[in-house]
Amino acid sequence: MRGLKFQFILRSSTRVYLLFNFLLVDQTENQMSKTTKLLFVDDHQLIIEGIVSYLKDIENLDITTTNSCDEAYRLVKIHLPTEPFDILFTDLSFDNIDETKRIKGGEHLIKTLQSEKIPIKIGVITGHSETNRIHNVVNNLNPSSYILKGECNTNELNFAIQKMLADQVYYTHEIHQKILKRALVEIQMDDVAVQILKELPRHTKISNLEGVITKKDGNIVKIRAIESKLAKLRTDLDANNNTDLVLKAKELGILD
Repeated sequence: MRGLKFQFILRSSTRVYLLFNFLLVDQTENQMSKTTKLLFVDDHQLIIEGIVSYLKDIENLDITTTNSCDEAYRLVKIHLPTEPFDILFTDLSFDNIDETKRIKGGEHLIKTLQSEKIPIKIGVITGHSETNRIHNVVNNLNPSSYILKGECNTNELNFAIQKMLADQVYYTHEIHQKILKRALVEIQMDDVAVQILKELPRHTKISNLEGVITKKDGNIVKIRAIESKLAKLRTDLDANNNTDLVLKAKELGILD
């Protein structure tokens, strides 16, 4: 009797397990088959056509495009009550901005939507790969994705969209590497290093920096210490010489 009872419980448990798995798979398939409404904004028609050609290879996307930030904002607002967009992709710089435009570019569009707390996931597709620009956009706007146009393809867009829909962040590899490098440099950068970088373009000789660079306690930094710090900075920033070092510091946003 015990064996029969155990077999009955086992078979019953198996049926429940299979039923649970069936419902779970069915729910997952329903989520995957749900149409995602996507709005893409860029001021160049050839870019729009190129990106859309990639997006069309992704299943269950309803794609709308516009070349105007004002129009993008209007579309988001009018669709919000009934058929809201799930994702917005926008460029950062727009050449077609003039005094008649209310929204002055991609960053302004993102800020506007965020300030109004509109529930839409926002990604950036742009040609801007300058470290300082990336740093400012990521820190100030916190987009769900940052993709470079030159590296864009169907697989990357599909991966980014899936990440965004799952409330995760996706940055192109190059963008991720630049963010990481900037963070590491900031950790290593002290007050003396910043002073040296700022003063370097103003002096023709390194020896002229002695007496100009000071520690927090007001003591003067000796020339040997300045030269040692410069050598370390050139290594950290992968600079060929002091002129290249200043350029790299500007690119990273350490200098204005």
